[in-house]
Amino acid sequence: NEFFVEVDEEFIQDDFNLTGLGAQVPYYEYALDTILDVETPRDAGLTEEQQDSIEAAAELLYGLIHARYIITPRGMSGMLEKYKNIHFGRCPRVFCQGQPVLPVGQSDIPRTHTCKTFCPKCEDIYYPRSSRHSNIDGAYFGTTFCHLFFQTYWDMVPMPPKDSYTPRIFGFKIYKKVTAAAAAAAA
Repeated sequence: NEFFVEVDEEFIQDDFNLTGLGAQVPYYEYALDTILDVETPRDAGLTEEQQDSIEAAAELLYGLIHARYIITPRGMSGMLEKYKNIHFGRCPRVFCQGQPVLPVGQSDIPRTHTCKTFCPKCEDIYYPRSSRHSNIDGAYFGTTFCHLFFQTYWDMVPMPPKDSYTPRIFGFKIYKKVTAAAAAAAA
């Protein structure tokens, strides 16, 4: 998937980088072996259902490792290249004028929220345009990455949009207190 950078095998093999993940991922050892492409003996006595569970656990584990990797200098460098090549898409907001976006999670806890995209120009989040990306777990990018990215690559932070949309009826601006009063009356 183009939202992910490939995590270095040395990073995965370093136990320090995996601290605490064993408690979050079922079949942790088998999942880690699957990611590292270590052969599991056929006579391990695993049912087909357990094998499917291990594959799902390997996907979860890789995603959580990815979230940790992309906040390292090497991981961030890989994400910078993807950002520059607009692999994550563009902001759908008209006044952001096609600003490239970054993936972001609304939670660091797996299976809580799907991945969204963050626009550094309007500083808002959006659903990814592709349905393939909208099914990715947001925890695989975490809540920290995109903000740390722009603290690191501060020269990539765009100026805020100069314009904003003004609602009008027959050319006249809508008085804001009227819309607030209408909302209060509806509640």
